[in-house]
Amino acid sequence: MSDDQFQQSTAFLKKAVPLMMKYKVPTTPTNYALWYTYVADTDPQLNADVDDTLTHHGTCSPLQSDMLYQKHVADKHSQDMSALKQSLESMMTEMSHSMSDTLQDTDAFQSVLDRTFEQLARVEDEGLSIDETIAVVRSVVKDSQSLTQSTRYFKHQLSDAQQEISQLKQTLAEMTEQATHDGLTGLLNRRAFDRELTAYIDSNLTPPFCLAMIDLDHFKKLNDTYGHVIGDTVLKQVAKRLSDYCRDGIQAFRYGGEEFALLIPQKRLNGAKRIAETIRTAIDRMIIKDRRRGNTLDHITVSIGVAEYDNETGESASDLIHRADKHLYSAKKLGRNRVMPIN
Repeated sequence: MSDDQFQQSTAFLKKAVPLMMKYKVPTTPTNYALWYTYVADTDPQLNADVDDTLTHHGTCSPLQSDMLYQKHVADKHSQDMSALKQSLESMMTEMSHSMSDTLQDTDAFQSVLDRTFEQLARVEDEGLSIDETIAVVRSVVKDSQSLTQSTRYFKHQLSDAQQEISQLKQTLAEMTEQATHDGLTGLLNRRAFDRELTAYIDSNLTPPFCLAMIDLDHFKKLNDTYGHVIGDTVLKQVAKRLSDYCRDGIQAFRYGGEEFALLIPQKRLNGAKRIAETIRTAIDRMIIKDRRRGNTLDHITVSIGVAEYDNETGESASDLIHRADKHLYSAKKLGRNRVMPIN
């Protein structure tokens, strides 16, 4: 590394660390990589996404940092995961054996060449007969064919290794996705929700935010009537509607079963309720066709409970969830397909 490169790297690091401290970003290696790239300003889309996150959340939570890292940085750098490491070690061991065999053949062929040149030198010094000369040439050809076959095998091994690396990269991406996302709906999962809600509450920089708990009405009856295939379709379509409203920092999660959650940043209770009402209306208008039975589901509804985080009392995550759930249960008792609280 040149002096200029070292000085530039040091300058970027001096910019990155204070920003991480300002926004209370944990000083992990992946976060260093993310924020180093941010201050280096080499990826405009990364910078835009980080700025958008800071604008709507006032910080960059561990979950958001992980997602930004996976989206913008991870595909550019090696990832240290045990499964990947084991697979690569196994592959490299096999390649090492193949290379060792090839090098042994190469050494043997070099010895043959040395002997052959010694013999050919005797043509001038001692004078070999035509038959003896042809025998020398045949020996060279035979050994070169053996080396060519070994080299082709090694080339084939390299090709297989390249394909395996591609498969491993795809598997790694899928594993990373599964760690934070629900397999059926594609939404962020319960694990991601717990991490993100904790980050919201723990950060003093987090502006007012609301939690909306959403539950499908009569979902068990729907499953019993139409079957689990249609039930899964309904869950995916509801998730799609929720995803459509994931803008301005809003995040949607599959909380569990037929229950979903929304984290709505920078909104007081009334603003969050308006968003929840818009979502409820959009889901109520959904039409799903059961092609096997020729039926149409056109009245899928949800009940939603909304709660604003009480920053003054510093309530816990469980208390906030409890309050949102309490409003959700009230919506169920009052006939479902509504947003609570009313006032």
